[in-house]
Amino acid sequence: MKYVRDWVWLFIVVSLMGCSSTQQHQTMLLVTPAEINYRVELTLAKLNEYLNTRSLTLQQKARLLYDRGVLYDSVGLKTLARIDFHQALKIQPTLADAYNFLGIYYTQDQAYRRAFEAFDAALELQPDYQYVYLNRGLASYYNRRYEMALSDLESFYKLNPQDGYRILWVYIAQSQQDPVQARQQLQTLRQNLDDHQWDSKLIDLMLGKISKNEIFIQSSMQLTYRNEMAERMCEVYFYMGKQAQIDQDHLAAIDYFKLALATNVYDFVEHRYARLELYRSYNALE
Repeated sequence: MKYVRDWVWLFIVVSLMGCSSTQQHQTMLLVTPAEINYRVELTLAKLNEYLNTRSLTLQQKARLLYDRGVLYDSVGLKTLARIDFHQALKIQPTLADAYNFLGIYYTQDQAYRRAFEAFDAALELQPDYQYVYLNRGLASYYNRRYEMALSDLESFYKLNPQDGYRILWVYIAQSQQDPVQARQQLQTLRQNLDDHQWDSKLIDLMLGKISKNEIFIQSSMQLTYRNEMAERMCEVYFYMGKQAQIDQDHLAAIDYFKLALATNVYDFVEHRYARLELYRSYNALE
């Protein structure tokens, strides 16, 4: 699931190996590391030139720093992105987008108090900034404040009930409180979606209506741009990992989250939080 522009190109080959004596599927991802699109490198070079040599107003400089931070983020250079977002906010403290990004980074660092402060600042500046509800909900979820998480994620869902990803996150948060009710609601909300949309297939995977083999096959169908399969596989492995967690199969979940990280689709929500999910599954095994 992506909410910022993606520049990454990669190819994925997926093969399934046989079942072990414990009937656990061993899944292997053979992935060519993502290449940075030359357009990203050219854009970064131009932004560096503008920032170093051009006469800019403070507002222009803040915007260019933010834009460069987004590009750094898209290729996994999180520290450089964070520096640019902080610098942009020093110049222009009203950049809600920068606060949103910093909130995501604080969540990934498990610095939850700072994450909530950043998200609240973003909403104060821009009350209709809907993706802050997603990101603040995720911060609450990973901080194990499940009622708060569900409240924000349901608010995010209501802003676009036809978005299957929003339904998935409501399901994931609700599963922490009542797995049976969460599954029933997932089945109900799924009925309102277009069967041909990719997010509908992800929900069907979670519900067990399609198999892992089927979702792997469908991930390679009707592709419209070069890196779409990599993005789909990042999502598939993440949500397979979440369902494995819900089913208390933490060994399988660990494998799936590692595979999600291996796609290098850095600016997808699923990639951003796969490492935190790894920690959760490791802790559950202790």
